[in-house]
Amino acid sequence: MAQKNDLARIKRDVEHLVGEKVRLKANKGRKKISIKEGILEETYPDIFVVCIDGGYNTVRRVSYSYSDILTETVEITLCNKDKKIQAS
Repeated sequence: MAQKNDLARIKRDVEHLVGEKVRLKANKGRKKISIKEGILEETYPDIFVVCIDGGYNTVRRVSYSYSDILTETVEITLCNKDKKIQAS
């Protein structure tokens, strides 16, 4: 069972990456995995927002909850250092 301090640790780790370029690997279900790169834009009490360049002068913002990292639905990796944020 996930403890509250696990989520607090994940949130703290994500907060340190604000403004950094990150790689998101999201499990979309049914063997669909999405890998995107973007800038971690902002953190909120329950979610974090990543700004992804969509090409053709478009910007897309995606948000995930910290529990997505805990349940391993989303994996965040810092692009230039291969530092990974995970639950364990």
